[in-house]
Amino acid sequence: MPKPKAVIFDWAGTMVDFGSFGPMAAFVDTFKSFGVEVSIAEARAPMGLPKRAHIQAMLAAPAAAAQWRTVHGRAPRREDVDRIYDLFVPKNEAVAADHAALVPGALDAVAYLRGRGARVGSTTGYTRSIMQRILPVAAAQGYSPDNLVCADDLAEGRPGPLMMYQCFIDLAVYPPNEVIKVDDTVPGIKEGVAAGCVTVGVALSGNECALTPDQLQRLGDEERETIRARAASVLFGAGADHVIDTVADLPALLDRLGDAALARSPATSR
Repeated sequence: MPKPKAVIFDWAGTMVDFGSFGPMAAFVDTFKSFGVEVSIAEARAPMGLPKRAHIQAMLAAPAAAAQWRTVHGRAPRREDVDRIYDLFVPKNEAVAADHAALVPGALDAVAYLRGRGARVGSTTGYTRSIMQRILPVAAAQGYSPDNLVCADDLAEGRPGPLMMYQCFIDLAVYPPNEVIKVDDTVPGIKEGVAAGCVTVGVALSGNECALTPDQLQRLGDEERETIRARAASVLFGAGADHVIDTVADLPALLDRLGDAALARSPATSR
């Protein structure tokens, strides 16, 4: 492809909140309020979906569904998803700003793109109210994308393409194959695929790795490579054309590809 007209970034796990920890405690605490014990791993499984859909997916998991039936005497219903969501969102709002530190190298990647005339957009599985807590913290660190589309802005979110379509409109960019979507989650990569974009997964800063930079640093080379390979496999399986460790590696990927077609790469980009 020619140099991209725009790059659309995810937020948590991609540009901020290395390891994507922000919503985890809120999910666990909220489900506990309804008598259902879920693990961090169970809370992470649907990550990237709009938060209402995320809660619905968690409730549909066999262990959580069985607990719900035991506690409430019936299978979970749509109104139960609504009640959980209404409790979850304020909990996530309360902690969102504490998990808004930029991923190292994010600002350099944005500067690289803008220096080449590309627009910088964003979509997220977070609600607008949650993002209102994150935006000023990100801006204070120097990151203000050209647009933001939140999960509750449109009738349908990920893994469908509507939020990406809104980005095309907001940023006045097309065709889709000259736009790149960068994300750390399966629904976020599928969002880009559904919209016809080139997709780049990030393996080590996001949900699939789920570690802090310090935790990653303490790992041995073999263990880190195993985690990288596992995360890359998941992202490629979702349709990623390329996988890098973090957004810090995006400029090098684009330099290496140049004006060549951004076909699926055979292995994780470093």
